[in-house]
Amino acid sequence: MSNEKISTPSSGYLMLFVFLLLFIGSIAAIFILRSPWFGALIFLSLFILPGFVLVNPNGSRVLLLFGKYIGTIKKNGLFWVNPFYSKQKISLRARNFDSERLKVNDKLGNPIIISTILVWRVQDTHKAAFDVDNYENFVRIQTDAAVRELASKYPYDNFADEGTDEDITLRSSMSEVNVALERELEDRLNIAGIEVLESRIGYLAYANEIASAMLRRQQATAIVAARHKIVEGAVSMVEMALAELSRKEIITLDEERKAAMVSNLMVILCSDKDAAPVVNTGTLNT
Repeated sequence: MSNEKISTPSSGYLMLFVFLLLFIGSIAAIFILRSPWFGALIFLSLFILPGFVLVNPNGSRVLLLFGKYIGTIKKNGLFWVNPFYSKQKISLRARNFDSERLKVNDKLGNPIIISTILVWRVQDTHKAAFDVDNYENFVRIQTDAAVRELASKYPYDNFADEGTDEDITLRSSMSEVNVALERELEDRLNIAGIEVLESRIGYLAYANEIASAMLRRQQATAIVAARHKIVEGAVSMVEMALAELSRKEIITLDEERKAAMVSNLMVILCSDKDAAPVVNTGTLNT
């Protein structure tokens, strides 16, 4: 529950006029009337001076009176408050935070390098000022903790030989992972009155010690998948060729010659090199 109170102090322009009138009038009276008693008015005008508060757009001032929370000024402009108030400036602007690249383990224990980009702003000035020691440092530390927690929940990638059928991975499911990261950050930063506007993975890669091995593994997986498609297509083409030869009665093949033809076609279609034709100048029985 928020304990923030919005304070709307009086305009500072009237008190600015009073300050200038007292300060300039007192100095002029001292020189003209030669009376030192007008010096008291100068001290009075200087007492008014600390009460002026300037709040810029998307800025705020937290007011305290001897340790007691009075309220927060969020309206921009020039104001005048009790001179004994202490004023803490807290920006309400959106800020970007690009975390450091952290070396963590994913769900399968593989070391990875990961970082996040966070867009945030202060929503509750009371929590930001009093519930945490330093809200900016709190955002940095909790963001790193959230990234570590997120990386431990998902594998970097989905490999069939690891016995996992995870649908969500860090590499291929960026949308789902970013939503989970944003939810994790909202839970952690709510204590400091921080609103998470956007969060996403900024950098993701395997750690250096396994990067080359994982690259070869991904290449092997891609080659196997490509070969699977090639073989599947070759089988379909061989089946179609035999069916067409039989339907059009171009040539009659026994089982042995069918097997030889299938073998030759499979070699030609599945090979990664161009086939070298052999011209048979004899008869079919040669």
